[in-house]
Amino acid sequence: MQLLYSNILPLGTNENQSTIIDCFHEQLSKADRVDIAVGYTSNASIIELDSLIQQYGLRHICLTIGMYYIEGMPESAYHTAMKLNRKWQSAGIGEIRIVKSFKYHGKLYCFYKDGRPISAIFGSANLGAIKLEATNRRQYEISALTTEAAEATEIASHIEHLNQASCSANIADITEMPLIRETNTSLNGVELVTSVPQSNVDFYKRCKAYVSFFLQLKVPSAAEKHMDDGKHYTKSNINVCYAAPRSKRKARDWYETQLTVGADIYHMTGYPEKNKPFFVVTDDGYWFKAHTTSDNNKQFSAVGDELIMGRWLKGRLATAGIVTPVNNTLEDTDREGMITQEMLQEYGSNRLLFKKTGQTALDEDGTPLDVWMLSFTGNDDEER
Repeated sequence: MQLLYSNILPLGTNENQSTIIDCFHEQLSKADRVDIAVGYTSNASIIELDSLIQQYGLRHICLTIGMYYIEGMPESAYHTAMKLNRKWQSAGIGEIRIVKSFKYHGKLYCFYKDGRPISAIFGSANLGAIKLEATNRRQYEISALTTEAAEATEIASHIEHLNQASCSANIADITEMPLIRETNTSLNGVELVTSVPQSNVDFYKRCKAYVSFFLQLKVPSAAEKHMDDGKHYTKSNINVCYAAPRSKRKARDWYETQLTVGADIYHMTGYPEKNKPFFVVTDDGYWFKAHTTSDNNKQFSAVGDELIMGRWLKGRLATAGIVTPVNNTLEDTDREGMITQEMLQEYGSNRLLFKKTGQTALDEDGTPLDVWMLSFTGNDDEER
């Protein structure tokens, strides 16, 4: 057995000690298969694991995660895990499993070569140890490496039992695991936007809806995202950033969004009047002023900053790990940053719930404005 350490000052490693990360890489380089069972992961560590599988040319990978079925899984890690599970299964190299029978807090890494276990790492290190981030860079872990055949075989047998249907299931077959919504930071520090306490959000959620509307998000399918005739939504709505730039040299900001409301909605009684401002409180705790504009007041936008709505809406998708913000939309020729129907399906909602709360708040000049609530939640969870 060989002890493995974190390299964190003042408890740094010396020349005779190995780090957990270095040992993990070394064992991967000798193996053609790895089975991993841990309590927790992170979004970055799952992505790193996929990269290492490709780097070292492994033929098989099984990642089993033990604590999330009961405690809930961070949404970004969940969506990334779902994507990689589909990728690994499609390639025939493995899967991601979730322990469902109990909380599993073990941390085991078993390495195989030519069908037999050759080594294993065990100890305190969850998967996050293979990808250091700000959240775990100062978190000290200690583990051990065994190359004893009997010990590696025993660990392999334990993971195999854990992967039986009585203990765990493929993540795609898990339907009751709660997801933990993560904080959308895209609006942090943005002028004209303030954060409100969760107690305020809960108050407005409880308010009876004087009137409410579902605002459908019009986006193309993945197959349609390169089609530039107007009906495929590349020139308007939340993908307006892919429309022709306002100047030849300057790309549109990826967060630029036009929330276009259908005639079936803006003609309904109670829909906000054109150019009459109101306050919006979002279901994740942001507060800003908004209005309806354009012909038949079909455009729904924040007052004073055309990026606010996009930072809220697209920021939610980015925080969930479903899309990556694009720095230059002109260079995104594959339109990886274009929001599609498939992305909204993965997120669990393709519409917004817009509810008049019956409450008012004073504008900066003392004018009372209506307060509306805007929610971007699962279609099955919304209440009118």
